[in-house]
Parts: sequence; structure tokens; C-alpha cells
Amino acid sequence: MTQLHQYTPTELDQLVKEADLGGREPGGGVGKGLALVAGLWSLFQLWYASPLPFVVGAGIFNDTEARAIHLAFSVFLAFCSYPALRRSSRTAVPWTDWLLAAVGAFCAAYLFLFYSELATRPGQPTRFDIAVGLVGVAVMLEATRRAMGMGMLITTGVFLAFVFAGPYMPDVILHKGASLQRFISHMWLTTEGVYGVALGVSVQFIFLFVLFGTLLDIAGAGNFMLQMSLALLGHLRGGPAKVAVVSSALNGVVSGSSVSNVVSGGIFTIPLMKRTGYSGVKAGAIEAASSVNGQIMPPVMGAAAFLMVEYVGIPYGRSSSHAALPAIISYIALFYIVHLEALKHGIEPLTRERIPNWRQRFLGWGLGVSGTARRWP
Repeated sequence: MTQLHQYTPTELDQLVKEADLGGREPGGGVGKGLALVAGLWSLFQLWYASPLPFVVGAGIFNDTEARAIHLAFSVFLAFCSYPALRRSSRTAVPWTDWLLAAVGAFCAAYLFLFYSELATRPGQPTRFDIAVGLVGVAVMLEATRRAMGMGMLITTGVFLAFVFAGPYMPDVILHKGASLQRFISHMWLTTEGVYGVALGVSVQFIFLFVLFGTLLDIAGAGNFMLQMSLALLGHLRGGPAKVAVVSSALNGVVSGSSVSNVVSGGIFTIPLMKRTGYSGVKAGAIEAASSVNGQIMPPVMGAAAFLMVEYVGIPYGRSSSHAALPAIISYIALFYIVHLEALKHGIEPLTRERIPNWRQRFLGWGLGVSGTARRWP
């Protein structure tokens, strides 16, 4: 964390890709093909969320079909984007990953491809249904390991084992267990397991928020918020630390990634904090705490808000407005802590290279207000 400034922009970009996108970046026709698949996924999500299918009377998908297509895209890209091991190639997709991607996409899209057949025999899965579901669960576990790490895989495996080990559990959590057929039928052939509420929230809300947030970040919103925070707070005592706090909060509004939040702001704020007197450990801690807290800033909030909406049944606007208060309080607390640290260690503010006179300040404020004010009807 404290050595971010020693990385080149290319290395920092690779760091974000390793954490959020898998890090694999094949070139040539393969790279263009994967980009095309990702583009088709985005177009499908936009089509599904828009009123156009009902206007043209074609391409209308129900919730179950949309979830199956959404999962098929994500599983396919997961195996193409996330290498199996750390030593695996980052520039080529091996044939084993192509095979897993194709099999995983077929299993994920099974509810869509055979929707009519499955609807005629609810609760009576065939051997082929069970086989597809069993392979789908195994492939999903592998995709989870690649994308989220062994910790999430072990956690998931414990809960899956609990389904079968129910008769051997203590009395408090004892249950009669489930057969393999019932488990697969529930997990893969209904909307209660893999295709449950969480996947539905991803289809309806999370993908679109992340998509538009990413577009906004690519357009320069994150850098603008950093520069704005630096202009407003850089001249205060402990200014770089306060800039890290405020810019992380603003960046958290449009970014759902704590890693990209750290990299985009930390490369500037950590060296500045160290230059003004903060130790490397404290500079890294301030940037880490600020960036991680960005995930609880509305509206994205790491997808938690959308899950709360579905599970609790409250409107999204109300959920996000209520979540804003603790998020703001946490940042006020961080801001106050870094101020106390600055006072404790006698950290002086950054010196300005040029001090504007009152005319320049008046002109700057006037241009800023006139550029952002909106006309009232």
C-alpha cells in the first residue's frame, strides 16, 4: 500500500485488473472476441432493462430467462478472464479454459434453452437435468475460486456440505438432510438456488449501475473528484490525508471497486502524506480505510443496497438515503481522525506555489458557480 508510488501506471493498471477483472488480457482475435462477448452482454442488459422489447413486441424475456442468460455470459467470461493459477498465462486462453467456459455457459443457460420442457415437468428432473445441474454447480465453484479466492470457495463448500450432513449435526442445527437429486433440483432447476434473489438483483440493478459507473470513471470522474478535493483541502493542515478521505468518498459514489479507488487516489495522496510528515504505515492505513469505506457510499454500495431492497422489500431510494447517513458519519470520523493526527505530529499544510488575489478568487468562484448553476423553471 505504502509503495504505490513506486509502480508505473501500467503496473497499477495491471494491479486493478488482477483484483477486479482477472488480469488476463489476450490480444489479437481472441481479445476482440472476448470484448465482443462483453459488449453483447452489455447490450442484452440494456435491452432487457429498456421498454424497447415491449415496443417492438420481440425479444421479451421473463425473469428466469434473463437470469439464465446473465449467468451464462458471466460464467463464460469468468473462465476466459481469470487464470486458473498465478503462474498461468495472462496473454492466452488455454483450451481447458475454453472448454470450461463453454460447458459452464451451457449449464448456466440450461433454464433458458430448455425452459418449455422444464416447465412441463416441475419437480420431476430427468437424469440429464441432474447431470447438467451437477456439472453446473462444480463449474460455478471453480469460477468462484478464480474470481473470489479460496476463502469464498471454502465458505461456500461448508454451506453445501451442511445440506448433506444435516443428520449428523448437533441438535440445535439438526435437519434430515437432502438427496443429491433434491439438492441439484433446488439449486439449478428452480429460482430458489443459484437463480435466486441475488442473481435477480444482479440482472436488474447491479450490472447497470456498475456499467454506467465504469463509463463515468473512464470519462474522468474519479480524477476530477481527486483534483477537486486537492484544490479544496490541500492547503489545510494534514491536507493530503483529508484529500484522501474526501476523494475516496466521492470516488465511492461512482466506483464499486475499493482496489481501483486505492490505486486511482493512493498513487497521489500517499506520497503527499509522507512528504508532509505522515509515516508510510499511517499513510497507507488512511488510504486503505478511506477507499474501503467508499463501498458503503450510495448508490452502488458494493451491491448491498440492491440485495436489501429485494430481501426487505423497501424502495431503493429509501434504502440508499438511509445508508447515506452512516457512510457520511464514517467519513466525518475519518476526517476528524486525520486532523487529530496532523495536530499531534505538527504536520504543516502544503505550501501554495501561487497565492491568488481577491480578483482571481472572485473570478474563479464566479466561473464555477455560473458553470454549475442550473436554470429553475
